[in-house]
Amino acid sequence: MTDAATRPMMQNDLASAALGMIVERDEPGLAVVSMRVREDMTNGFRITHGGLVFALADTAFAIACNEDDNVTVAAGADITFLKSTVAGQTLTATAVRRTRSGRTGLYDVSVVDEHGDPVAEFRGRSLTTNRSSVE
Repeated sequence: MTDAATRPMMQNDLASAALGMIVERDEPGLAVVSMRVREDMTNGFRITHGGLVFALADTAFAIACNEDDNVTVAAGADITFLKSTVAGQTLTATAVRRTRSGRTGLYDVSVVDEHGDPVAEFRGRSLTTNRSSVE
């Protein structure tokens, strides 16, 4: 893991840790997170559960939009699934800030498989709170 692993936000993120997510890159407005798909992450059709693809994208989004000491949360998000994957594959989510104005932001997250093939596209809308992440 990179420096994001030392952030309290990620130290306390038990869900991402349980899913085996690895923070590859953490910069203001940019994050890359990967996850190897396990058997227990598949649905009844033995393909990766869509909720777990969403969780990966959401984690990258959360890292990218928490750019300063103010807690930033999701105001909403949408995902489009483009390709199914199976256990044993590695998914990588890259989140990029599109715009940030006042307390709101817009971030795009692309999820790809180990071959770079698109798996999903996620768009997240953020809201920066008045709460400090260093409290």
